[in-house]
Amino acid sequence: MKLWIAALSALALAACSSAPDDAGADRASAPQADAALNSAVGGAWRTPANAARDVYRKPEAVLSFWGLKPGMTILELQPGGGYWTEILAPYARQTGGVYLATAADLNNPELSQAARDARANFEKRFADEGIYGKVGYVNFGPKSVGLGPDASVDFVLNGRNIHNWMAAGTLDKVLAESFAVLKSGGILAIEEHRNAPGAVQDPKAASGYVTEAFVIAAAERAGFRLDARSEILANPKDDRDHPFGVWTLPPVLRTAPPGQPADPNFDSTPYKAIGESDRMALRFVKP
Repeated sequence: MKLWIAALSALALAACSSAPDDAGADRASAPQADAALNSAVGGAWRTPANAARDVYRKPEAVLSFWGLKPGMTILELQPGGGYWTEILAPYARQTGGVYLATAADLNNPELSQAARDARANFEKRFADEGIYGKVGYVNFGPKSVGLGPDASVDFVLNGRNIHNWMAAGTLDKVLAESFAVLKSGGILAIEEHRNAPGAVQDPKAASGYVTEAFVIAAAERAGFRLDARSEILANPKDDRDHPFGVWTLPPVLRTAPPGQPADPNFDSTPYKAIGESDRMALRFVKP
């Protein structure tokens, strides 16, 4: 948390976001030009593997839809392989904003060495302040409390983590803490593998897919208001009928159940043809 506070105090003037568009407006249909965002998406520092996924994740269009603006204080929840970090941290640096990411909770005495190492490696990877600015880190885990001072962040990004928090039983905790850390009018941006409308939702999301209705209800319980949804990340080829859940598809291309060795005889060709999953893109605001 000290790192978070240091990063926030280093910002001389944090620009608040303007009021989000009326519900249902899809900014991606006529996105305003953002030269800094275009530069960040096209940055030479991005790893080739992450850049290759842009065809599915459409970063410039979906970040514009979500309402990202210059000068924002941005908090990314569980950044994983750094796909969004490679874009958002340079964007914040270029526009006078702040980029924060959650990381393994160093205050948890039960934290594994592997988790500590993963955090250290992530911090090392994004340590070049000439590219990424001064990245701040927020302790995050089942025993962590809060995501920072109340009403201190403009934009919270949750990239494909809802199903993990459902499995862990922490979804309501994370959404409540996201609500608390956002300023009034702040944005919660959600990207998630999308289950079929009307599907019976597994509360543990074992397949990795979640219905929009489930996500909307969970966010509204936390106090958020749905501002807009978009089909930017839709993939009509994805019928969600895969033997190893969403992980059968790229980029994972799982060939056997979890915990079992890869099956060299499993044919991933049809799943490569589908591409990455069908996904929801939702924008919520804190009233």
